[in-house]
Order: sequence, then structure tokens, then C-alpha cells
Amino acid sequence: MKNRNTYAAIIFDLDGTLADTLDDIAGSMNYVLRLNGYPERPVNDYKLLVGRGLDNLVKQALPEKDRQEKVIRDCLHEMIEHYDSNCIVKTRLYDGIKPMLLKLAGRNIKMSVFSNKAEPLTIKIVEHLLPDIGFQHVMGAGPDFPKKPDPSGALHICRKMAVDPRNTVYVGDSDVDMITANKAGMYAVGVSWGFRSREELKTNGAAIIVDNPERISHLFL
Repeated sequence: MKNRNTYAAIIFDLDGTLADTLDDIAGSMNYVLRLNGYPERPVNDYKLLVGRGLDNLVKQALPEKDRQEKVIRDCLHEMIEHYDSNCIVKTRLYDGIKPMLLKLAGRNIKMSVFSNKAEPLTIKIVEHLLPDIGFQHVMGAGPDFPKKPDPSGALHICRKMAVDPRNTVYVGDSDVDMITANKAGMYAVGVSWGFRSREELKTNGAAIIVDNPERISHLFL
């Protein structure tokens, strides 16, 4: 393991890492499916659909024979509209997240959030759940950078925080996050409480996998 004392900053994924957003995502997408006469999906199905943006989630949630461009576009519009009004109904922080963030803030560690969720939704959820955490930057999907696992957004956040990517910890719960971290030259930390398996995290380059948020703060001792 790299010398812990060299880490100066940390970037967190949102869904499945800081917050359990699954019920609200599933609720909104199932509303759209129901509205359009498509079969709804079990909530657990969405664990495999989250992580590559809402456009991809909508496409994959639709029956394969109905994934035409116009159908996807119309359902995406309906999904975003419904989710915007219902994204903080059941969404909650995972146990131990808030104390860990406060501990890092007390050590003057620079912290940011980076999600493939649309940026206004990302900001809305972070501001609702963590209004008193001084994140340097909260970034979601937008027109300026490709979605993860492209590392451009993560590297941009490092520039905004004025830190070297090599001195940055990246924390996430999926293959997308681990690939992003490694492409950006960051220390890839997988979390076991999220939406994906330990095997997926290991296979895609997790340097370590942590089983509770307290372990994350130990990287900065």
C-alpha cells in the first residue's frame, strides 16, 4: 500500500457509495415503465443498471425490443422529470458516512463528489443529505466532460482542488469507479456496501475494498 501520509484529497462517487439511492431511482423508472405500458422491474435489478448515467439506465430498463432512439429519449425525459421531484424521498446516507466525512474535514482533507448522475440532481441530493460538509467540488454528468469511466472529469476535479491525482483517493462501488480511478492515476478504493460485488471491484482494479466508512478515514492517518 502507498504511504498513507501522501494523500491530500478524496473524490467520492455518490450512488451506492455515499448514499443509498436505489429505491428512489427504481421508483421513478418503474413509474415511467408503468406509464408507458412496459413491465416494471424488481428494485434489485437496478443495482446493475445504476452507474453509467440515467440515459443508459433508461435504455437498459426498457424491454430490448423497445429500445428505439425516440422511445429512449421520451422515457428519459419522463424519468428525469419524475426523479427530480422524488430523488430524496427514500434516499439516505449509508451508516457511518457522515462521521467519516466530518473526521476528514477536521483533518483539512480536500473532498469532492463525482457522479454520472445529471449534475443538477447530484447537487440537489448532496445539498440535501450533506449541507454542512464543505466539499470542494460537486460534479455530475454534463456537456463539458464525458461520463465515467472516462477520467477527464476526475482529473478536472483534481485541478479544481489543486492536488496531484497521484495524491488523491477515489472511492466508489462499481467497475466504472475503479476504472475511472485507475485511468486517472488515483488510488482506487472500493466499498462493499454499495450496489456491486466485491469480485467486480477487484476485477476492475480496486487497490483495497473497505467494509465500513471508518476504514476510509484511516487512509489519511
